[in-house]
Amino acid sequence: QVQFVESGGGLVQPGGSLRLACVASSNNFRLVSMAWYRQAPGKQRDEVATISRSSGGTTYADSVKGRFTISRDNAKKTVYLEMNGLQPEDTAVYFCNTKNNHRSWGQGTQVTVSS
Repeated sequence: QVQFVESGGGLVQPGGSLRLACVASSNNFRLVSMAWYRQAPGKQRDEVATISRSSGGTTYADSVKGRFTISRDNAKKTVYLEMNGLQPEDTAVYFCNTKNNHRSWGQGTQVTVSS
């Protein structure tokens, strides 16, 4: 059973930055594309950013393009999300998972953007 442990969230003022990290337990981490997702209160979970197995390809939701950067370290089985220019609408619980054929969801990490 693959597990994901997300960390790095917190409370930040508008315009601030955070770096999220997600460690995977799978030994096949390097073989799968990964993604970050977020879920705001009362809303569905949405895909935020994806990254291919070798970091050669990334995609971003329009709402975060130019502000967020996804990266990965296959040796550490970790995927990162660098978030800059945070806005109140970015407030959500952030999760990582595979891009396709989702495994079990972790607890996520709460990001709150507020003055």
